[in-house]
Amino acid sequence: MTIRLYDTRSAALRPFEPLEPGKVGIYVCGPTVQSSPHIGHVRSALAYDLWRRWFGMRGFDVTFVRNVTDIDDKILAHASGREEWWALAYRIELEFTAAYRALGILPPTYEPRATASISQMQELIAALIERGHAYPADDGSGDVYFDVKTWPDYGSLTHQKLDDMSDAADAPTRAKRDPHDFALWKGSKPEEPESASWHSPWGAGRPGWHIECSAMSKRYLGGTFDIHGGGLDLRFPHHENELAQSAAAGEGFARYWVHNGLVNIEGQKMSKSLGNSIYASELVSMARPIVVRAYLASAHYRSTIDYHPGALREAETAFARIEGFLERVVRAVEGLPAASAGVPGRVPAAFAEAMDDDLGTPQAFAVLHDTVRAGNIALDAGTLAIAEERREEVVAMLDVLGINPHAPEWAAGDDGEAHTVLGALVERLIADRASARANKDFAAADRIRDELTAAGIALDDTPDGTRWSIT
Repeated sequence: MTIRLYDTRSAALRPFEPLEPGKVGIYVCGPTVQSSPHIGHVRSALAYDLWRRWFGMRGFDVTFVRNVTDIDDKILAHASGREEWWALAYRIELEFTAAYRALGILPPTYEPRATASISQMQELIAALIERGHAYPADDGSGDVYFDVKTWPDYGSLTHQKLDDMSDAADAPTRAKRDPHDFALWKGSKPEEPESASWHSPWGAGRPGWHIECSAMSKRYLGGTFDIHGGGLDLRFPHHENELAQSAAAGEGFARYWVHNGLVNIEGQKMSKSLGNSIYASELVSMARPIVVRAYLASAHYRSTIDYHPGALREAETAFARIEGFLERVVRAVEGLPAASAGVPGRVPAAFAEAMDDDLGTPQAFAVLHDTVRAGNIALDAGTLAIAEERREEVVAMLDVLGINPHAPEWAAGDDGEAHTVLGALVERLIADRASARANKDFAAADRIRDELTAAGIALDDTPDGTRWSIT
């Protein structure tokens, strides 16, 4: 048994060889909690949830770290006078947590917030300055930059030459030695709140985006660890910069780089400017969360998913066939021992081979559906023992994929849990709308109502408050 994964840095499939036998350390870039989670966020989280489950199925002890970026330019920009930046960050973090829970994504071993690792970031910056790979700005701004020309291997992750790269856009170029240099520390600005600033040897300020993950991955996994994951859009500049600054500081950093594909909406890139974003709250209102998970998991994690209005209906039909088979077997073999769920080695060999091969979920789902068909044929022929064997295989595969409808997280009734999660998200938006109306920001209030209406949520303003329902 050898797990192979596609390593972005080597641009090739590589057999996985753990740093420590029997263990695997995974660091995944989590959300920047600036706005509500959308389908791309949950697709990425699910991809690494599947990797984590499969490593566990293969007997590895997995340490899984997914960070929360809770201080950033975008968070400060999205905060308003009626909500502090840290309150916005925490509120949005709770939305992400609710979305993950709704889709059965396992909580990480550790989920560090960037604001809790400031001292580790400063230590890393100081080491880079001492090694000659970083410099404080000479304009009195308090900024500190990474000097890309001091690191000849810069560009090795994305296979680019420095002259072909775009300039770093995370800070003004006035104090940079080279336009490609990126910010490690950002000096405080008069227009920013004092609460978004920390003391440092270079002046009050806050960390740059890239330094956060280098510091947090080292803190929780060590200077060298097995796998670094994240969305395809993070390869450059974020992951390229992480690799450069960690390696320049003398760390081995990630031994494998894994990136998941993105989500298009009906052939177009999802973006706020196009108004085509599909939010997590919408997904769990349009279909059962277990079906949403099955839909997202069925595509290869490195592929681009092209979402369209009928996608979840198709997924519901396919999943209903699986549920129908399980129910048929239960009725037909009543009194026989119950199937064993998730027993190592119980999944069919073809399923295991597919998952070992760079998490080949399309092929794994094909094995799942073939096994369901074989089980139904056995039922039709009256060969109940064979049908029961096929059911055990199906249950084991569903457990690996996290979509066993009889597992505890789903058996309590995913419709009820989804309604609870949806209710929390809707009530939050209703509160935002009420606050906007109180502040006479009627444009914002109307926008929130329109977003809810588009998602299939009707609002009814009554003397006792606003009521909502699913249309």
